[in-house]
Amino acid sequence: MLSQKLKCISKYSLIAGTLVTTTYSLHENSYDINSIGIVRLTRAAVTVFKIGTTYKNELYGSGLEKGSPQYNKLKSDIHKKSAEKLLELCCTNKGVYIKVGQHIATLDYILPSEFVKTMKVLYSHAPKNDLKDVYKVLKQDLKKNPEEIFESFDPEPLGTASLAQVHKAVLKDGRCVAVKVQHPYVQGNAKVDLKTMEYLVKLMSYAFPEFRFQWLVDETKKNIPQELNFEQEGKNAEKIDSLFKNTEWLRVPRILWELTTSRVLTMEFVEGGQVNDLDYIHKNKIDPYDITDKLGKLYSQMIFKHGFVHSDPHPGNILISKSERGDCNLTLLDHGLYAVLSDEFRYNYANFWLSILDRNRHTMRLHSKQLGIDGDLYGMFACMVTGRSWESINRGIVTDGVPSKGEMDFVKQNLSLILPQMSTVLDSVNRQMILIFKTNDLIRGIEHTLKTSKKMRAFKVMSECCVNSVYDQKKVNCSSRLEKLKIQLAQFWALLRLKVYYTYLQLSNFNLRLSLH
Repeated sequence: MLSQKLKCISKYSLIAGTLVTTTYSLHENSYDINSIGIVRLTRAAVTVFKIGTTYKNELYGSGLEKGSPQYNKLKSDIHKKSAEKLLELCCTNKGVYIKVGQHIATLDYILPSEFVKTMKVLYSHAPKNDLKDVYKVLKQDLKKNPEEIFESFDPEPLGTASLAQVHKAVLKDGRCVAVKVQHPYVQGNAKVDLKTMEYLVKLMSYAFPEFRFQWLVDETKKNIPQELNFEQEGKNAEKIDSLFKNTEWLRVPRILWELTTSRVLTMEFVEGGQVNDLDYIHKNKIDPYDITDKLGKLYSQMIFKHGFVHSDPHPGNILISKSERGDCNLTLLDHGLYAVLSDEFRYNYANFWLSILDRNRHTMRLHSKQLGIDGDLYGMFACMVTGRSWESINRGIVTDGVPSKGEMDFVKQNLSLILPQMSTVLDSVNRQMILIFKTNDLIRGIEHTLKTSKKMRAFKVMSECCVNSVYDQKKVNCSSRLEKLKIQLAQFWALLRLKVYYTYLQLSNFNLRLSLH
C-alpha cells in the first residue's frame, strides 16, 4: 500500500515538475509555443527520423553499387538534402541548436563537406531578435529603461550569434560602446535542448554504431553554461588582457561592469575589420603575413605558455586595424569560451608536436597515449592535429611544405574509410584537446583565406613556441647546472634545426616561383 502511494506521489510530482518547467519556459519566452520542451523535442526527433529514413530508403535501398560514380553522386545529393533539413531545424529551434550547428560547421575532418558548407551559414546569418526583445532584456537586467542609459542605440545589430546579438550604442556621457544582449529565449530552453540533444545522439549511435558523438554532447553540456554567463565572459576578457598586457598589438575591449549582468555585457566599442576581410586589408594596406604571424604568436602562447585558450576564433571574433606603428593590431572579441589546459596536458601536447616534427613514431605513440589515444590510432591523431596526411608527416611536414592538391584530393577520396577512426579518436582523446582541434581548424581556415599558408608562418611560430615550452619545463625540473646547460644546448639545436628547415622551405618556394615565371 505504501509502495503504491509513493509511486502515485512520484507520478504526480513528475507531472507537476513538468508543468512548472513548461510554464517557466513559456513565461521566459513570452509564451511562444515553440519554447515548450515537448514541441522542440518532437520537432528535433521528426527531423532526425526524416534524415535517417532518407538515407535508408533513397541511398542504402537504391541498389547502386557502393563506390560507383552514380552512388557517390546520389550520396552527395542526400548529404546536401539532409544538411538543409538540419539547418532548418537549427534556425527554427535556435539557441543551443544554432551553437551545435556552428560546431558542425567546424568539423571538416569528420563530417561530409555538404554538412560543413551548409552549416557555415549559421556564422553569418544566425537569427536575430526584434529591438523590443532586446530592450526587454536590458530593462529586466539593468533595472532601467534603455532610454535612461543610452543617448542612442543602433537598432540594427553589428553581429548576431547563436546565444546573443551585439548592438552599437552611445552612453549619456558620450562614450561609444558595444552592448551584447542575450537572446531572451536561450536561458529558458537551454536545459531542455541539451537533454534533447543527448537523447538524439544516443539514437544516432544505435543507428550508426561506427560513429561516436558522445564527446559532442559532453562538450556542449560543459560549454553552454559558461557561454550563457556574460559576467564570466567579462572576467575572461580581463584575464586574457592581463596575460598579454605587454603585447602592444593585442587589444581587448574594456568591460563596463556597471552595465554588465549575466545576460548583458557592455564594453568599449573598437573599430576594425574582420580578420578575413580581404577588401579591408587591401584598402588599409595591412600585410596579411603580419596578421598570420601575430595570430600564430597569440594562440601559441595561449596554448603552450598560459594554458588559457580563446576557443572560438572564427573570423567574426577577431578584428584587425592599422596601428600608428605601421603594422596591424588584433582585437579579440567574444570571450565566453576558454579552454583551461593543465600543465601536464600542455607538456604532453608540446612533446607530441615535437615527435611529429622529428618524425619519431615511437614518441608519437608514447605521447598520444598520454593524451588518451591508445594503439595504432596515434597516426590518425597526428593527422588530425596537423591537418596533413600520414605520408606527409613521414616525409616531414616542415620540409614537405603546405598540402598539395594531390594530398588534399587523396584525403577527400578516402574520407569515408577514415571517418570511424576519427570518431574514435574524438571519443577517446583527453577532453582538453577537443577545443584545441576546433581552434586549430579555424586558424588554418583564416590562413587559407588570407593566402598565407604557403609560407607556413603560423606553423613556424607555433613550432618555436612548442619547442621553448618543452625545454623550459625541462630546465625547471633539472637539478644541476651541467644538466641545465645540456638542456639549453638541446633547445638551441632544436630551434636552429627548425630555422634551417623553414629557410629551406622558403628557398624551395622561391625557386618554384622563379621556374613558373
